[in-house]
Amino acid sequence: MSSVPSRSSAAAGSVPRVVADTNVYISALNFAGTADEVLALGRADVIQMFISQPILDEIERVLTRKFRWTAPRVREAARAIRGFAVLVNPSESVNVVHEDEPDNRILECAIAAAADAIVTGDQHLRKLKRFRSAMIVSPREFLDAR
Repeated sequence: MSSVPSRSSAAAGSVPRVVADTNVYISALNFAGTADEVLALGRADVIQMFISQPILDEIERVLTRKFRWTAPRVREAARAIRGFAVLVNPSESVNVVHEDEPDNRILECAIAAAADAIVTGDQHLRKLKRFRSAMIVSPREFLDAR
């Protein structure tokens, strides 16, 4: 998908600004694969990753409740994420996704980050295709455009 921001299409001297959905982090932490490849680009500073506290809270909740991670393991994962993702504090609320209201936290983070791309496996978000200046793509689409 050539419309996904690539390093060469980003502003001169800058890297793409990316918000990953909770499901990308959860998949990367539990199953590796393409989701982890996206996060690896953030860890390597090839892309600039952004996250908000509500997204971190949801990651911690899912790891604890669904995957039964221990509290120390969850804290270590959150610490690792904060080590490469810039924490933003969204100031604008949106109500774009009605089918799954918490998906709006991803969009709010994208606004605060001035994101070029939102990477997600979530169908409610993916069907939007674009939100303001950000393309909404799957991890595979994002990687294929690199």
